[in-house]
Amino acid sequence: MACRSCQLGKIAYFNLKFVMTVIESNIALNAPAASVYGFLTDLNNHRQLMPENIVDWSSTQDEARFNIQNMAKLVLQVASRNPNEIIIQAVEAPPFPLQLKWGIKEAGVQTHVLYTISADMNMMMKMMAKGPLQKLADHETERLQQLLAK
Repeated sequence: MACRSCQLGKIAYFNLKFVMTVIESNIALNAPAASVYGFLTDLNNHRQLMPENIVDWSSTQDEARFNIQNMAKLVLQVASRNPNEIIIQAVEAPPFPLQLKWGIKEAGVQTHVLYTISADMNMMMKMMAKGPLQKLADHETERLQQLLAK
């Protein structure tokens, strides 16, 4: 006869549900869409968007490797590029499936940028990570605005 606590552990394990968490941050820039796209399409430039707790950064135009201090190591790769959208995927065993998407839309003299982080997390991870991911998204769009407003 199996122990009751072992059976309960199996039930709890199989009931972990993963939900897609979507975090967005948007800005309007006084810059042409082509210059916004030109900046965002090169992952070397993304270092300038990151907060201070991102360390050990190395990158090429298509890939970035870094550590989130005292948390995790991430490797990001560009999955697709077109003038209206850049999609970046986390690869090499991220802590959870993660996609970053930069949407770029020219509207008159301004360019609207929508930055979306999509992460597939269980509820416990979502409770812990949603706030920091929203701060990250907001930080990156604010830095983009500062850099391209010059």
